[in-house]
Amino acid sequence: MISNCWRFLGAHCRRQGAARGTWLPRPRYHLRRSRRGAAPGRAAIQHERERERHMRTSSRPMAGGPGGGAAICDPDVDPLFRPIEIGRLKLKNRIVMAPMTRQRASLAGGVTEIMVDYYRQRTSAGLIVSEGLYPCPRGCGYLFSPGLHDDGQQAGWRDITDAVHSDGGAIFAQIMHVGRLSDPLILSGATPLAPSAVQPDPTARHYTINSPRPKRPYPRPQAMTHADILATVDAFADSATRARAAGFDGVEIHAGSGYLPMQFLSSNTNLRADEWGGSVERRTAFLLACVDAMAGATYPGFVAVKISPGWTFHDIFDTDPVATYSHLARELSKRGMAYLQIGDYGVGWDVYATLRPLFDGPIIQVSGYSRRSAAAAIACEGADMIAFGRAFISNPDLPQRLRYGWPTSRADPATFYTQGSEGYTDYPVHALSDPAGFEVLDPPADPIGKRQA
Repeated sequence: MISNCWRFLGAHCRRQGAARGTWLPRPRYHLRRSRRGAAPGRAAIQHERERERHMRTSSRPMAGGPGGGAAICDPDVDPLFRPIEIGRLKLKNRIVMAPMTRQRASLAGGVTEIMVDYYRQRTSAGLIVSEGLYPCPRGCGYLFSPGLHDDGQQAGWRDITDAVHSDGGAIFAQIMHVGRLSDPLILSGATPLAPSAVQPDPTARHYTINSPRPKRPYPRPQAMTHADILATVDAFADSATRARAAGFDGVEIHAGSGYLPMQFLSSNTNLRADEWGGSVERRTAFLLACVDAMAGATYPGFVAVKISPGWTFHDIFDTDPVATYSHLARELSKRGMAYLQIGDYGVGWDVYATLRPLFDGPIIQVSGYSRRSAAAAIACEGADMIAFGRAFISNPDLPQRLRYGWPTSRADPATFYTQGSEGYTDYPVHALSDPAGFEVLDPPADPIGKRQA
């Protein structure tokens, strides 16, 4: 199916390209010295200025693209660059910067200056989804993670949203409550909360993830009371209110990766026998209550959800994930949300084909996409947008690299969760990158669940 689809798509794009021309302006370059690329010479800077001036005033190509040739758009990836509307937004392309934990906030969960620079550098994405922000102190699971539950945190995120919007970008806040995946050392002595008092398996592979947290097994969590659940739903609603006041274009509930909403969804972590557990309908009730509360505090198109159906990361299991997530998708479809982000992490069933027909709204697909497979997913497989994670870490100009077929730069995993600018804001754009750090532009699909195994 894909090969036939590509033959059709390629012919279509070539016809369209011939009709309208395939030249697009090159991006503006941040011409500064970087540890990951040589400082640009005066001639290089002048050449880039001339190129930008030429592209603004002429429809003809100018020589001097990568390798000495012109910067030619690749028509085969055209689906990634069609505008799309989500909620009340019109996005310039369908490339999403996936939410990624980066641990550059203050210990109090506040925004730092380098975080503003980091998000500003990546505004060529059609949509940026922020790293996970905890909606209340009990929702924090890692050191140097940002929050969105007090005035200081809210003000800090306003600096980021202003920076993103000033460069023509759009940004959603991901709201992430870790539930049982925390520690009293992080929670000022409090015990982590969860749907049921089920301790994560101390031998599970999530302990290999090198994020800043106490290097010991997670404790047995405290089962949430009915009042605890309602208070947490209120915290999600308050975070949506704060996100809107901070200038975010929307919020995304992190209901995957084994965090609190997924703990309610999953049969091995939700052993409750009340209205919050037991049947599929009751296990989905917490997430739906959060969606409804956040939409009520803002509006339905302001709210989105991310799920990772069937993924066992963080010791999460469900006896029938197809039934659970099929019901959830149908319920979310009724709510007029901005989008549903779905990750397929190699779980043994076709997550996208199962859930796409059940959700009547935009879908973001994520996990292991190359530029060509991403365009094919939009053209032929029902995806509306594609999220890229690691590629955005080391390629602040990723959309341009995808558009023109320029090589991408390799990320350094050793700096994923460290503090400071190294491996965070010092990755240069393509023109200033060291070719020794380039990698294959269209590698075979490699889901993150397999990479981290």
